[in-house]
Amino acid sequence: MSKPTIALVAHDHKKPDLLAWANANMQRLEQCRLVGTGTTGGLIAEQTGLTVQRFKSGPLGGDQQIGALIAEGELDALFFFWDPLNPAPHDPDVKALLRLCSVWNVPVACNRSTADLLITSPLFLSLDYQREVPNY
Repeated sequence: MSKPTIALVAHDHKKPDLLAWANANMQRLEQCRLVGTGTTGGLIAEQTGLTVQRFKSGPLGGDQQIGALIAEGELDALFFFWDPLNPAPHDPDVKALLRLCSVWNVPVACNRSTADLLITSPLFLSLDYQREVPNY
């Protein structure tokens, strides 16, 4: 089985939180194929040394590119540190991305506590666990 693919995304005010979390979880993240939106993916790659496939910036279509991975069954988890206190101009894209996670039963963490629980779960990198994918 190939490495799980996870997406790393953060709004501007949450980028420091995601970077701190990524640094604290490098050992597990190294075992994954990482994708991310443009700025976030670049910061993570620069500051951790992890390899991150970068898509466009979120407001320029990066959220939708990650959504396409979900729709194609190619994303295993989304770590999206979003900022509920600062409205984003691409809020409809953000909502669509989170909606796709629910539609396709993709695990999503929107804050550090949930991200910690998800990445430290014994099921996270387990070859025995298969997420149930709805058959629409």
